[in-house]
Amino acid sequence: MADPKGFLNHGREVAKSRPVDVRLKDWNEVYVPGSLLPIISKQASRCMDCGIPFCHNGCPLGNLIPEWNDYAYREDWAAASERLHATNNFPEFTGRLCPAPCESACVLGINQPAVTIKNVEVSIIDKAWDSGDVAPQAPERLSGKTVAVIGSGPAGLAAAQQLTRAGHTVAVYERADRIGGLLRYGIPEFKMEKRHINRRIEQMRAEGTRFRTGIEIGRDLKATDLKKRYDAVVIAAGATTARDLPVPGRELKGVYQAMEYLPLANKVQEGDYVVSPISAEGKHVVVIGGGDTGADCVGTAHRQGAASVTQLEIMPRPGEERNPGQPWPTFPMLYKVTSAHEEGGERVYSVSTTHFEGDEDGNVQWLHLTEVEFIEGRLTPKPGTERKIPAQLVTLAMGFTGTDRENGLVEQFGLELDERGNIARDAEFQTNVPGVFVAGDAGRGQSLIVWAIAEGRSAARGTDRFLAGASELPAPIRPTDRSLMV
Repeated sequence: MADPKGFLNHGREVAKSRPVDVRLKDWNEVYVPGSLLPIISKQASRCMDCGIPFCHNGCPLGNLIPEWNDYAYREDWAAASERLHATNNFPEFTGRLCPAPCESACVLGINQPAVTIKNVEVSIIDKAWDSGDVAPQAPERLSGKTVAVIGSGPAGLAAAQQLTRAGHTVAVYERADRIGGLLRYGIPEFKMEKRHINRRIEQMRAEGTRFRTGIEIGRDLKATDLKKRYDAVVIAAGATTARDLPVPGRELKGVYQAMEYLPLANKVQEGDYVVSPISAEGKHVVVIGGGDTGADCVGTAHRQGAASVTQLEIMPRPGEERNPGQPWPTFPMLYKVTSAHEEGGERVYSVSTTHFEGDEDGNVQWLHLTEVEFIEGRLTPKPGTERKIPAQLVTLAMGFTGTDRENGLVEQFGLELDERGNIARDAEFQTNVPGVFVAGDAGRGQSLIVWAIAEGRSAARGTDRFLAGASELPAPIRPTDRSLMV
């Protein structure tokens, strides 16, 4: 283990954030560059190398956390990187974006602040890139088999990289103009700078993966034609059908889905626009939805110069400590203050939107809401609590209901759906159509980046077995594993 007394000698320290008034002037990541390296060895030493490392179970990837904690403590960065990449293709993504269910399962977290696993992870991979320890891993031989991967989010990229390294010729199809999926256009720059995606794409290109952008399967290219061209297909198209809010006034100008709003801000950072076509500048902004996507809208609105930002959540405010129904080592629903919330704005809980009110030109101006409470297990409006708040830009960040059904992909392949409306698959991640596999949100439903990567790796193994009869690729999870689903 790292240091037998590490957890006794050192308290928990996390990455330092740049001052709010400074970071609101740019779109760079919120953390002070290099602030972790002086403390990360001591933080890694807090890992107790438990006899039963519950952090392994908390992480869908099965990351070998005590092992790379030990290497980080000893500052053997090359060995730490090797152990980290043994289970995770893109630790710089998860180290920045994952909510760290591994930390919720940390044994130290029973009665002390948990090990800063996420900070150790991102420190290892950043150091590995800086030291040149991340190199392309081209296959020693080619199988002669071809695979198409639909979607270039974390699930698609993980599947593509694993299959390329297994010797198959892989092409990734992405309907957007750049590779990355929601990593590219759904995650704001201040949470993860896109240079991290770009260098992984270059690594994958060097390994042999091919990328096809601006092609939507089902519309630009029929799914049946794609299947004829390739020996196998992996669908990693995500769960991009956004949950809507069917209330009076929804049609007013200024009411958008979060994924209509956020990508445009990212396109400004890519140089496609000087100013976003949907900007919060000078406007009273209301974000409906209290999750991570809602927080991304909050942070984006701050940087665009919003006059005010209010985030609404229909559920009650979570507690700051575990409740009895979410015991260790499960992932608890806790009150969370993200970097976006540190920057200002108001959060309002237990409220529901009743309707929007606009001006004579059809622009939204007010949002009407009411407080709600649970009565016999159902959220019910509280009489006499109706009020309205100014709203000149409204973003709907209420989650997603499944994969896109309008582009024809599901119907053209002839895919079956499960009871939750996701693409059904078996233990090998294969759909009802032989040779067609599914990974990530398209098969699992809306979930976390760490689940997407884990599913991409597992679907790659199933695809490899289909093509070669056997596979040496690892299979971290099974598609029915929901024991720690978050």
